[in-house]
Order: sequence, then C-alpha cells, then structure tokens
Amino acid sequence: MNKDLLIKKLMETIEPIVAGLNYELYHMEYIKEAGEYYLRIYIDSENGISFEDCEKVSRRISEALDASDPIEEAYYLEVSSPGIERGLYTDKHFERYTGSDVNVKLNKLFEGKKAFKGKLVRFDAESITFQTEEAEVSIPRDNVKSINISFKF
Repeated sequence: MNKDLLIKKLMETIEPIVAGLNYELYHMEYIKEAGEYYLRIYIDSENGISFEDCEKVSRRISEALDASDPIEEAYYLEVSSPGIERGLYTDKHFERYTGSDVNVKLNKLFEGKKAFKGKLVRFDAESITFQTEEAEVSIPRDNVKSINISFKF
C-alpha cells in the first residue's frame, strides 16, 4: 500500500480513538529506522501528557490496529508526547505557535545558511516568516526541512 494512503487510513482509525480519550492527535509518522518500522503517535493535552496517558492511548490504538490490521509488515507502535522541543507540522501548529521562538532547518542554503533561529511571525501556503536578531526572513515552505519550538527556561 502507498505510504500516503496508509497514513490516511491510519488517521481515520486513530484520530477518533485519541479524541474519544480526550487527547489531541498532534502528529503521526510511519517510518523505517535501522531496518525496523515504527508507527509513532504523538498526543497532546492542555494538562500535559503522562506515561499513563501514553499507555492508555497505546492500548486502545493497538486493539483497533490488531482488529483491522492495516499494516502489512511488522512494526513497533510508540505513543508519546510531542515534547518540549516539538516540531511544527501543520497550519494548526503554526497558528498556535505564532509569536514563539523557533529553530528552522532547511533542505538547502537560503541566504547562505541552512539553519535559522527566530520568532515565528506568520505563514501562508508558500512561505514561513520569522524574525531573527538581524532581520525578518521569509523562507519558501518547500525549502523547510523542520521547524521546532525553542522553549527557554
């Protein structure tokens, strides 16, 4: 099965389970690392995420996936919080964290750099704009490899 189709099918199964347990499905990925497949589910909540929360969600998702068996190969299921240096993947994430400090990694050089730090200012379908110490920078979305929140304590 095509990976995009598999992710869509998994979302249809997993999102209602996570929402039904009063959590937000923050992000999901199905990847191969060191020859092993991993289905990683990241959940979030206004109250934070505990080990028990992850365990509860993992059990319910595991039961549903065992019943429908949408993944052909053997895989590991991991459920966790997005962490304090969480990635931003969707417009909903960008909207929520506009005004936050971010670390941006790029696929290729932009203005002589492959990484930037700054405050997320705005975004649209084509670009992501943030304020660095030097200037406002607007980077095409297709050049962005990853964006993570940069929490300061």
